[in-house]
Amino acid sequence: VQLVESGGGLVQAGGSLGLSCEASGDTFTIRPMAWFRQAPGKERELVAAFETAGRRYYSDSVKDRFTISRDGRETTLYLQMSRVKPEDTAMYYCAASGRLWNFKMGSGGMDYWGKGTPVTVSS
Repeated sequence: VQLVESGGGLVQAGGSLGLSCEASGDTFTIRPMAWFRQAPGKERELVAAFETAGRRYYSDSVKDRFTISRDGRETTLYLQMSRVKPEDTAMYYCAASGRLWNFKMGSGGMDYWGKGTPVTVSS
């Protein structure tokens, strides 16, 4: 499975930005998909995800501001970011798992990763 992110860039605080992640290869093997981010000098953190059972998860830091969605074939994952803040600045990674996964498993339960797309929020 290959994951390719797109849509990152520079946005002003309070604005909006949309990210996409296209999955290819044996996509029938994956169901849980997620967005992680890593800011300079910080650990990678889970931002939003679809768990194996289809439930959406959001971290407290992005709840009510970000929306995760995917297309009907479940091969393209989206992250709509609104009311962005400077602390949202990070490299954003798409991830997927071929196993049962829920948010408590974090990055350790993910099997496939994209190379990331950068998001910079100016104040």
